[in-house]
Amino acid sequence: MRARLILLSLVLFNVNAQANDPVTKLVKPASAKEEASTQSKDELKPIKELKNSRETKSGELSRQKEAQAADELALKIAERLAAIRKEKEDVSKPVNRPYVRPYTIPGRAASSTSDKTKKSTHPIDAAHWSYEGETGPLSWGKLSTANSKCDLGERQSPIDIRDGIKLDLDSINFDYKSVQFSVLDNGHTIQLTPSAGNYLNVSGKTYEMQQMHFHRPSEERINGKGAEMVAHLVHKDRDGKLAVLAILMEVGESNKIIQQVWNNLPLEKHEATKALSNIDLGELIPARRDYYTYMGSLTTPPCSEGVLWLVMKEPIGISAEQLAIFARLYPMNARPLQKSSGRIIKESR
Repeated sequence: MRARLILLSLVLFNVNAQANDPVTKLVKPASAKEEASTQSKDELKPIKELKNSRETKSGELSRQKEAQAADELALKIAERLAAIRKEKEDVSKPVNRPYVRPYTIPGRAASSTSDKTKKSTHPIDAAHWSYEGETGPLSWGKLSTANSKCDLGERQSPIDIRDGIKLDLDSINFDYKSVQFSVLDNGHTIQLTPSAGNYLNVSGKTYEMQQMHFHRPSEERINGKGAEMVAHLVHKDRDGKLAVLAILMEVGESNKIIQQVWNNLPLEKHEATKALSNIDLGELIPARRDYYTYMGSLTTPPCSEGVLWLVMKEPIGISAEQLAIFARLYPMNARPLQKSSGRIIKESR
């Protein structure tokens, strides 16, 4: 009995134990397909991570290349800008070139004067001319068509002044004053150009002085006799017509005005020297104001006609030394005498 009770107690214990245990859920075993999928995902995961890593590295390399290219472009732009600035600075800087002394053919014409506001009233043709040889006075008319009057003109200068009609001529009124001046060696003579303000009046017409130049020997003659030198003072009126005052010069006492001109002789041809002191050309006029007058021309190419000539009868003095200075530069610069061609010559009596 006791053994049976013990057995029943054991059975009851087991039953209670089973009743108190929680219900265990049955787990469905994984299929082969799911296992394969899981394995595939596990295998692809490192490949995907490697791909992402490669893409990251590729992006970084691309960005590095773009940054490098931008830096190189900026460097090139900076170098180009620096080159442009240097070129501009080189252009703006004065070029230091060695001075080359200009070569001047003796007797070459020059059109420049120190007074830029005045046009030349003693024109010089571009064709080279001189006082001797193939380009001398006999050839002037052939050197240029502009010089045709030199050969064909009927009222050419200079002339031998003789058989003049003696008359009570109107006096020449000089309104000269002290003015600034410059001196030019134009390749044919020494020329003085005064500043504005010097006038002469004759026969009711007023002419302003343009320039003064010299010839050796004198170009005009009086009854066949010439002088050592002559000064030609060229004037022009409002209509552009010319009047030339000729002052003959003989060896005598030193001349103050001539010396003032010589003191300002330029060192080079065609380069005017501006004097520091003023000059009064009224002091060059002879005390005696008698004169000869006739219509003529310029005595150098282009030999333009229609020029009123006023030749003072009384010469002025010039020292032998002053004469020698000019003769050293121009031993002979006078045009030969031209035909009178029956023109009227008047003189003061």
